[in-house]
Amino acid sequence: MNWHEYVNKTGKVPEWPYPVSYGKENVVEADVLIVGGGVAGCRAAIAARQKGASVVVADRGFSKRSGSGGAGVDHWHGAVTNPCSKVTPKMYSEAAMETTDGYTNGLARYIIGKEGWDTLLEVEEMGVQIRDLDDEYEGSIFRDDETKLMFAYDLENKHCLRIYGYNIKPVVDKTMRELGCEVYDRVCITSLLTEGGKPGARVIGATGVNDRTGEFFIFKAKAVIVSTGHTNRLYNFAPEMTESQTMTNLNQTSMGHIIGWRAGAELIMMEQSGQSLLSGLGYAPYSTGNNNNTYQGSRVIDKDGKEVHYADAEGNLIYDEEGIFKSSEEGSFIIGHGIALDHGQMPKYKITTTDPHLWDKVQSGEYQMPFYTDFPGMSEKSRDIIFQLMLAHEGKCRVPIYKNLTDWGFDPAKDMLQYPISDYSKFPLDTSWCGGDQTPSSWRGGEGGFLTDWRLQTTLPGLFAAGCGPLPSQGCHGESHTAGRYTGRQAAVFAKQNGAVEPDREQIEREKARCYAPVSSEGGDIGWKELNYAVARLMQDYCGDYKTEHTLEIGLRRMKDLLETEGQRMYASNPHELVRAIESLSLCELGIAHLEASKSRQASCKVLGFVRNDFPEDTEDWHCWVSISQDEQGVKSRKIPVDYYLKGEYSGDLEENYQKYAELEG
Repeated sequence: MNWHEYVNKTGKVPEWPYPVSYGKENVVEADVLIVGGGVAGCRAAIAARQKGASVVVADRGFSKRSGSGGAGVDHWHGAVTNPCSKVTPKMYSEAAMETTDGYTNGLARYIIGKEGWDTLLEVEEMGVQIRDLDDEYEGSIFRDDETKLMFAYDLENKHCLRIYGYNIKPVVDKTMRELGCEVYDRVCITSLLTEGGKPGARVIGATGVNDRTGEFFIFKAKAVIVSTGHTNRLYNFAPEMTESQTMTNLNQTSMGHIIGWRAGAELIMMEQSGQSLLSGLGYAPYSTGNNNNTYQGSRVIDKDGKEVHYADAEGNLIYDEEGIFKSSEEGSFIIGHGIALDHGQMPKYKITTTDPHLWDKVQSGEYQMPFYTDFPGMSEKSRDIIFQLMLAHEGKCRVPIYKNLTDWGFDPAKDMLQYPISDYSKFPLDTSWCGGDQTPSSWRGGEGGFLTDWRLQTTLPGLFAAGCGPLPSQGCHGESHTAGRYTGRQAAVFAKQNGAVEPDREQIEREKARCYAPVSSEGGDIGWKELNYAVARLMQDYCGDYKTEHTLEIGLRRMKDLLETEGQRMYASNPHELVRAIESLSLCELGIAHLEASKSRQASCKVLGFVRNDFPEDTEDWHCWVSISQDEQGVKSRKIPVDYYLKGEYSGDLEENYQKYAELEG
């Protein structure tokens, strides 16, 4: 029975169903605390536990299905050491750097290349199918018959796998719990505890609030891993309209970034920006005609049945299926979609896309809209690989697309999917994924994360980062597993080498007072949604399409005012609203971090999608990371070479650094 049905049946609004204990303290101790129970957090917990550490996981939701990867996955990137691959970890990392002009996480890409396949093999041992065990696709161009592995994007170099990943999150969650990791679901971590209560000091734990009981948690730990996700609520907030359509999870608020920022950690890439093409104002992702990503290789026809051909990176049309999955340059390889390497990709690494002259051909009358994904016109095995394997296992597709279409009688052997009728100059991505061209340009997305060393430790001792979000530009689903596994080892070693430190009581009391203000103050008249709407509008206005020193300064002033005025007038009627209020207040601070980073970079940067209207040039002296942090004296920023992980104390050789820092022994 849903809320509407209950009210209609009883004539009453439901009472809060859980006992409420605002302020009640729960103290939990462990060697390693993991903030965020997504796939990166689960894999970090497993790895730390296997290293002998006691582990506690605090998750904002229910860890069995929480996080961006909670609903499943169809692609696994970064498994470059699989037995069929022709790509090496060095090639993978260097290609990532080359395609982004250095603006990616080169050290994380190398770690993922070294360990991605081993991480996937562990997933297989846990119970996730990664091969065509029943020989359904024997003889397909996508299958290696000896290993029974299935490949995507690049059939010559075979480094990206298709997997049966709908159950991947419950499987790793079950393994984590069976190993004895202690999991606290429905707990929002609100702050990091530092030695002596000082910003910039060693991290020794965290605080949190339960969103059902309102209880307060004090987590004491020798090492902490932040493995939370991104946010889609900083610039964009219309949940009643967009949540079911967007690719991102609106429950995520980048709380990991915020608690790190508040504790004094250095953040990079926070000025990155781009239009939120997958914001949810179009169609549900993958629900319309598509030939990209999960649908790569799908046949496309116009209203008269005329085939639309793919083209390589040079614009040459492709007339055979195998050619769709080949690099345009001899000796290179296709990187593929979904791993934060699409900006400015060099042609030799670029995925094949629809005929780049399609829009001109529509206008000339050569093609007639609408277009369709022509499943019936494909071979049975190629069609089934997309519909029965890929769509059935990708998280945002299994229920809303695959199950619903199947339940409603859709038969890919007979039926087609229509593309939106739109401006097809944006056909390859915006239109075909979900009508993303309908999103306002001021709705932005993209953010950075923590500056880390080769151990994936942040600039705060004892604080590590993993997963898509806290570890900027590390990739996507499979990469989050791999980074979590690596970081779990590192945190366990740190915990073994460093003793526990008792938290500062004053720091805890300050945080308790801050967290419970919405339920302890009288006369509150601002709800969490109102504040979140205000934050999003401020970011659209002052850190959106038009950015100058003056607009950014106004944005900072207004965001700080928002915290000190309307932010102090917030109310919450139950623990759920309380935690949402805490999140919305924290989004103000996240906005401040974005504004400060945008103010610090005094040049535009095409790769980061960053435009300063008063500094329009992309200059060589600003070809660097811009790091921001804060302490008791205020906000600080500095320039860092994009390849810092090969300079200074580090070797100039990727493998040498990996062997030195990876904690491979024991």
